[in-house]
Amino acid sequence: MPMTKAVLRTAAERPDLVAVAGGGDQLTYSELAETSRRTIAAVDALHAAQAHPPAAAPETGGIPVTAVSIDSAFHAARIVASLAGYRAVSAVIDPRWPLEHRIRVIESTGIGLVVSDSAELAPALQQRGWGGTVISLADFVGAEGSAAAATAPTVRDGDEAFLMLFSSGTTSDPKAFLKTRAQYRANVAVSSAYLEPLPGVATLAPGPLSYSLTLYAVIECLATGGTVHVADRFDAIDAGRRIERESITRIVAVPAILQALAVAARRSPERFASLSVLVTGGANLPASIRQAAAETIPDARLISYYGAAEIGFIGDSRDGDGTSIGVYEGIAVEVRDDAGAAVADGELGELWVLADACSDGYLSGTTDEVLQGEGGWATVHDQARVVDGRLELVGRAGDIAITGGHKVALTEVERVFEGVAGVDAACAVALPDRALGSAVALVIEGSATKPSLQAVAAERLAPQFVPLRWYRVSELARTVGGKVRRHAVAALVADGGGERL
Repeated sequence: MPMTKAVLRTAAERPDLVAVAGGGDQLTYSELAETSRRTIAAVDALHAAQAHPPAAAPETGGIPVTAVSIDSAFHAARIVASLAGYRAVSAVIDPRWPLEHRIRVIESTGIGLVVSDSAELAPALQQRGWGGTVISLADFVGAEGSAAAATAPTVRDGDEAFLMLFSSGTTSDPKAFLKTRAQYRANVAVSSAYLEPLPGVATLAPGPLSYSLTLYAVIECLATGGTVHVADRFDAIDAGRRIERESITRIVAVPAILQALAVAARRSPERFASLSVLVTGGANLPASIRQAAAETIPDARLISYYGAAEIGFIGDSRDGDGTSIGVYEGIAVEVRDDAGAAVADGELGELWVLADACSDGYLSGTTDEVLQGEGGWATVHDQARVVDGRLELVGRAGDIAITGGHKVALTEVERVFEGVAGVDAACAVALPDRALGSAVALVIEGSATKPSLQAVAAERLAPQFVPLRWYRVSELARTVGGKVRRHAVAALVADGGGERL
């Protein structure tokens, strides 16, 4: 169902049901439907007042692009939700991105209006000759308050651009892509069938809205008549109190947040008793997190889904070690070799996906990389194999090492060290080697010794997977979202950084 249709229907049937809550603020469905009329009026007026407005990326079809780049998750969520029923394209830019990343994204995509409290963004854009508008959140709220209400939101055509998203932004220039309304409706249909964003369900999605996982949680909750609770910052103890107070039954969060909630639940289990579903993104969820959630929140089912923002939801894992993924009905997958031919079951290759929710491609102003191939099949260059009809993910192309003629999945190497005494975190990397082409090395945070690590490797890994070099660092390089930056770790040890064990 279109999101706007669901919002309007819920506003009519359950006007006092909370739609979005966070940071001490909340909007009911009736309030969201009404305030959206002032939000679009303020946005349209700000775009119209520009003497030399930026030209939106041609892929938008001429629709002006409005971005929010603020710390307030509540206001980011309600602005995006408010614009959904109008001719507008919304984007969420992480305010923690380097300034140059934010500038390049705005310039290359033709974003014309940015709601941001950054003191450095507007001057830097003006120096570049950008003709758009940067407005603070407080001033934008004031503009909404003084605007004459526009017409009521309506269900838009499925081919119309709806959201602009980004593939990265912490280690490289972001690639932008659009989602049409039809593509998001297809994604909602899949998530509704498997991830349980049901009418009236209260969901806690505590991550930044710049995360596609969090942003989509907001969209799917509103598109199914549920309540979404967002948070400006994450604190596990505060989250526990909120779960108990608001009778939250469903959580959508990245693995690191899920792990912190499990620790808090061990201390105060009564606060987490209402939870029935834990949804987290990313394949191969560490066994330590699965075990902790099962022990501390035993009545909640854990669903670890796999997907790509460009493509949509692909499948999920609900038991075992999380490495075997069931592909969702209506989604087709194929593993191919470097020549584009399908490989045999059990062999590693590049994963290609055919899904109705897939974006048409990346915006030409941000990259020349191609998303879709022949027949609508698409890839984000994840490496995988198919075993007994189920999908096993091993990471991106950079997560595969060729050593001595063998393909080694670095994610599978580091996974065997999860939970090992003295290993707080581990990252497997490929380093240049004259004899082998590349050699597998393991870099750890923690106090484990080389003999103890070698013993674990000998017991659990095939010989070609056993690391030949071992390093210790005080802290692994990570993105702002907490993911280990494998290339940065490899560069560090290759340049002599870290302690060689």
